[in-house]
Amino acid sequence: MSTIENIRALDARGVSGRQIAEELGVSRDSVAKYVAAEDFSPRPPGPRTRPGRSALAGFTEQIEAWLAEDLAKPRKQRHTATRVHHRLRDECGYEGSYSPVQRFVKAFKARHRTGGDGFLDLTWPAGSAQVDFGQAEAVIAGVAEVVHLLVVSYPQSNMRFALAYRGETAECVCDGLRRVFEHAGAAPRVLVFDNATGAGRRTGSTVIESVLFAAFKAHYRLVARYCNPYAGNEKGSVENAVGFLRRNLMVPVPEVASLAELNAHLLAGCVAMGTSTHWRKGERIDALFAADVAAGVALPGVAFDPVRYESRRADNTGTVVVENNTYLAGPRFHNMHLTVGIRHDVIEILDEHAHPVVVFDRLYGHHPDTQLHVASLLPALAAKPGAWAHSPARTQLPDPLRDWLDQAPAKARRQALTDLHTAAAGSGYDHAVAAAVRLLAQGADPAGPGLDMLAHRIRAGSEPAPTPVDLGVYDQFSAAGAGATA
Repeated sequence: MSTIENIRALDARGVSGRQIAEELGVSRDSVAKYVAAEDFSPRPPGPRTRPGRSALAGFTEQIEAWLAEDLAKPRKQRHTATRVHHRLRDECGYEGSYSPVQRFVKAFKARHRTGGDGFLDLTWPAGSAQVDFGQAEAVIAGVAEVVHLLVVSYPQSNMRFALAYRGETAECVCDGLRRVFEHAGAAPRVLVFDNATGAGRRTGSTVIESVLFAAFKAHYRLVARYCNPYAGNEKGSVENAVGFLRRNLMVPVPEVASLAELNAHLLAGCVAMGTSTHWRKGERIDALFAADVAAGVALPGVAFDPVRYESRRADNTGTVVVENNTYLAGPRFHNMHLTVGIRHDVIEILDEHAHPVVVFDRLYGHHPDTQLHVASLLPALAAKPGAWAHSPARTQLPDPLRDWLDQAPAKARRQALTDLHTAAAGSGYDHAVAAAVRLLAQGADPAGPGLDMLAHRIRAGSEPAPTPVDLGVYDQFSAAGAGATA
């Protein structure tokens, strides 16, 4: 029996307090305390107090003032114990350790919790998906860059997909979702977005969807919901998925030749992870995902084309501005109204009849240099061969062809540029330039009728093998020259 039980048992037999104290070797005060006690029911443990003078003496009021101010601030911008310790050290001359600060902050926050703190374990029906963006680094074509990962998570099954883009625009969102839907074979009935990223813009509590995303929703007959940006529990599945996929598919940093190769790597990795077992349900994730697909919406017969068309007026050089970057349609389109097709990866310029003029890789961010294709400058250069020396096209041609054009008379340069334009129109710019370089290597004149024919053969893959040149035929000229000298 314990000492307390012995005290109460002896008291029940009528033994006096003095005798109990003498027999058990305890103080009479202890005997009186346990004899008088009425309730021995278990009680929850209280906070442990540490003896001695607090190391925070003189600092507690300042700490409480900081933490009290935090109660009105966004949750992600409140003091942590580490931040409090740093401020005490830097601003208040505190020389103590971190531990007392950590205990004080923890106790303060425990006293000021509200009923709305913590998280709810939400139930998501099959056919629902959550969408969010994250960032990661990748090396693409030898260049390190930050890519934006569009992550789509199906919380019912825990199936997750990720695709990489260079921005977080409506075009990126619609293209990525379309690819996920086509891979799955169905569209979810409900999409839950974090803060309307890419799908629209938030003004206070109102979300204004982009025209493109509204058309995307109508195309796939789905509903979109937008979360409170500070309520992580509303979209916890996809927020966890962003970090999980980044750690598992982007470590080590992938090195790929193109964005398309990176996305193939990401999709294959997501499919492979779908063979694992759900942490709670004990079934394979891809088997559970079948229920998401079955509960979804059948895909329409035509895939959605995620492109945004806008009108632009070209300046006097035929240049248009799209999202603070300049793209050259060509001098012949100067001062004309053109249509610009904006996709996640390319900028397509169309003429007034909606016929394609030129396509550029889309730039994100601001780039000071005008984006151009030399082919679009060839007609103007042929008409004004004197402008060649200062044309931006000059630096983009291979050295042999550039050197020849530099030295050629105006008439020959005009003819060469005209022939190059003709060959480019029929066989493609790259094949036309390759043909001109080939002719120069063979000692032939690129400003001649053979350029267009050779470009066509190169494009078709049927160009003849190079014929060895017999330099012996030139010996007769040397011999004749020597005889004449003699």
